Amino acid sequence: MEKIIKPVSGFLAFALSVVSLPICIYCFVLFGESHSAVFLWLGILSFLFFLFMAKGIMIISPNHSRVLTFFGKYTGSVKENGLMWVNPLYKSYNISLRSQNLNGQQLKVNDKLGNPIEIAAVIVWRVQDTYRAAFEVANFQQYVQTQSEAAVRHLAVSYAYDQMEDEQADITLRDGGDKVNEMLEKELNDRLAPAGIMVMEARISHLAYAPEIAGAMLQRQQATAIVAARSKIVEGAVGMVEMALAKLSEKQIVELDEERKAAMVSNLLVVLCGESKVSPVVNAGTLHP
Repeated sequence: MEKIIKPVSGFLAFALSVVSLPICIYCFVLFGESHSAVFLWLGILSFLFFLFMAKGIMIISPNHSRVLTFFGKYTGSVKENGLMWVNPLYKSYNISLRSQNLNGQQLKVNDKLGNPIEIAAVIVWRVQDTYRAAFEVANFQQYVQTQSEAAVRHLAVSYAYDQMEDEQADITLRDGGDKVNEMLEKELNDRLAPAGIMVMEARISHLAYAPEIAGAMLQRQQATAIVAARSKIVEGAVGMVEMALAKLSEKQIVELDEERKAAMVSNLLVVLCGESKVSPVVNAGTLHP
């Protein structure tokens, strides 16, 4: 598990490094003039001290971290920003903690009913556990990309494209909206948790039928829309005819037998439901021949 450590400030180590290097040079100069072994050893010790202090200095930028190991053993993670100093024998790995976007490529998959569709998602993620990101997976960025593609594929095959294909479906890819995005985000968090990755947001960015069936599906959608519109028109026309006959009978404007009522109903339905403009015919004679 991740262990957070707080190293000492690196400003003192930086100051000591800056001071020790001139001392080292000065001792070697004195050794060249006097050939005294004392100055030689002082120069060597000053140089080793400089290497020891300088090697342990590290700079950690905001929203970055360092994972430290000591001869292969995990020591801890540093998430504090600034100039720090750690044991120079530690080996460090830099891991960014910033939020990153993954704009997934368009995948061609079959939905729940077997229709080929194209789907893609945009994912916002960040590293939450540096230990898992560094040691539980080989490459956490590639792991995010591969598991995200698998999650999007699994989502696509679990639901139908829309309710026109599956009228009994409570959730479809096209009409699911935020619910579909929430399910995708949850599955991504479950898949990426072993790598210490937290998904902050996941949304479907592209959803369409595959090109080979897009034309047929468009014609089907248009036909469904036309049928639905016609149903509304017929329903309204029947209501208007019913209202017209009721008003004529109520006000006793004219009395029609069953045959004339049928003719009137037929004419009104043609006028109300027809697409082309109807030319009226004026009857100047009597109602009955």
